[in-house]
Formats: sequence, C-alpha cells, structure tokens
Amino acid sequence: MTDSSALRTTSMAGIVREEWFFGVSVATSLAFLAFSETIFEKLSQPFWFTLIFLWLFGVVLGSALSVVRHAEHLAEQLREPYGTLILTLAITSIEVMAISAVMLHGENNPTLARDTLFAVVMIILNGMVGLSLLFGAWRREDQQHNLHGANAYLGVIVPLATLSLVMPTFLAGPDGPHPSAPRQMFLGIVSIGLYTIFLLLQTGRHQRYFAEDGNHHEQHIVNMRHHRAVWHHAVLLLAYMGPVVFLVEQLAKPIDYVIETLHAPTAFGGVVMAVLVATPEAISAVRASVANHLQRSINIFLGSVLSTIGLTVPAMLAISRLYGHPVTLGLQGPDLVMFVLTIAVSIITFSSGRTNLMQGAVHLMLFVAYVLLITQQ
Repeated sequence: MTDSSALRTTSMAGIVREEWFFGVSVATSLAFLAFSETIFEKLSQPFWFTLIFLWLFGVVLGSALSVVRHAEHLAEQLREPYGTLILTLAITSIEVMAISAVMLHGENNPTLARDTLFAVVMIILNGMVGLSLLFGAWRREDQQHNLHGANAYLGVIVPLATLSLVMPTFLAGPDGPHPSAPRQMFLGIVSIGLYTIFLLLQTGRHQRYFAEDGNHHEQHIVNMRHHRAVWHHAVLLLAYMGPVVFLVEQLAKPIDYVIETLHAPTAFGGVVMAVLVATPEAISAVRASVANHLQRSINIFLGSVLSTIGLTVPAMLAISRLYGHPVTLGLQGPDLVMFVLTIAVSIITFSSGRTNLMQGAVHLMLFVAYVLLITQQ
C-alpha cells in the first residue's frame, strides 16, 4: 500500500469515527420508513410510547448537535458573522420543519406556532443568556461585547416580537383571535423585509459590529489548523439535516398523540419543539462564553431569536394560508407579562457593552419563573 493510499484509508477511518452518529440517523430513518405503521400502532402502551418518543427525540437532537458541530467549524474558518449566520439559519430551518410537521399531521393546533416562538424566546433570552453570562463571568469581573452589534439585534427583535406576539392580542381579526389575511400578509412582508435588510448590514457595511475581538485572532488561527476543508463541513452539515426532515415528521405523531388523546396542554408541543431547536445553540453559546468569546455567544442567542421570529412567523403564516390551518399569534395573560419583562430585561442587559454575574443570575431567575408558569398551566 502506498503512502497516499494509507493516508486516505486513515483519513476515511477518522471520518467514520467522527461521524458515526450519521449512521444512527440514517438507520433510524430507514426503520421508521419501513415499519412506521407497526411502530406507531402501539403508542397507547406507556412503555412503548416513552421508548419511541425518546428514541426519535434523541436522534433528532443528536443530528441537530452534529449540525451545530459542523457549523462551529465553519464559523471558525469563515469567521464572524458568516459562521454564526450558518448556524442560526440551519437551526431555524429545523424549527420550521418541526412546527410544520406537527401542524399538518394531526388536528389543527392554532396556538402551536405561538407557543413554540414564546418557548424559544424564553429558553434563549432567559435560560441560554443566563447560563452564558453566569458561566462566562464566573472567573472574570465582567465580559465585554460590541455594543453596536447587540443594539442592532435588539433594534430588529423588539419591533418584530411586538408585531408578532403582542400586537395580535389586541387586534382580533374577523375570525376571532386569528389574524386576518391582510394582517398576515403585512406581518410576513415586514418580517422577511427587516430580516433581509439586517442580513445585508450584518454581512456588508456593518460586519465589524458582529466580529470577534481582535485579541482572539491568534487563537482563531490555531483552531483552524485542526479543521477539515470548508466543503467537508458544509456537505456533512447538509447531510445531517437530511434525516431531520423525515424524523421530525415522525416525532409529530407521538406529540399529537399526547395532545389529542391524552389531552395534555397544547403548549406541550411548542415546548418540545423549542427544547429541540434551542438546546444545540445553547451548548454552543455557553461554550463560547466560557472561552471568553462573548461576542460569538451574543451572535448565537440574539441571532437565533431574530431568525426564529423573522423567518418562522412568515413560514407559519404561509402554511396557514396554503393548508387552511388558522394560527393564533397573540400571547395572553401571564405569558404576555413574562414576554414583555424578558424583552425589557434583555435591553437593559446589553445596553452597556459589559455583562457580569448578576445579569446572568437575573436571566436564570426569569427562566425558572417561566418553567414554573408552564408547569402550573
């Protein structure tokens, strides 16, 4: 065997060791493709239901974590903001597919999109931000970030979040709580339009607002040496997303069973989807903050909230019109109070360009309050 052949064999063996979970994802997809009726006909058995739900949830989550892993490699090679942009768009795509699968599979659940958006915002802006700031500042007096970048994110998040989740509460359409067709069209155009303009600024003339501090440039170069080619990570990122498209549709079946047959709160589906899409980004954001890359962490969680609202809302409105599934977007009661409080505290947290331990503790306290709120519904 020549040296080049041995090198290729060693490289292939390394790829197999690194990407073994892709085999799990494909095998699971094939199993549900071939035996879906047999698998799902026994959901009434508690042990079988738990097994199937955890199996699907674990494989989808593992695939999403693999997407994040390759997105992180791309982030370090392409540098900010492109790497984080790839990450947030990939996870948002998974979120849209997951919500769409649950919406279209069983009985119509008008509040699913709203509950998922609310859960994602609470998990990210309270849980993810709280952990990132707390762990990041544990050994440091404070951490610094680019104030212009945080303000740019919040300057778009606040109006889009208000128009999507607050304003509909006070503007009931002719069909009751569901927004009328003109309002849906306006909200969809505004969401896509503002998000597109933001992307143009983020990747163009204001790219420096979202870039890492130059102090980390040397470490960035060192890390790049351990990565494979850009095309390698890009191909595998897309490959991992393939099984997710199919498996989230399968996951919708046990979720619908819990809501429709076991009469669980309708928010259950939204919380499951939010945990599914937020967990991979939460891990990435916390690791970045612990490594004192707070700007990357901010790009992840604020970018995730922005893409969730800016892209998921128009997608859900489009599906609503195409398939005749009405959606309810306005938050009610305690949820509305928690949402407004979270947005207000987030504005205060990122208004100075510095974060500390206290701010992380406040966001975690709000996350605990949110968990108590959903468990008592």
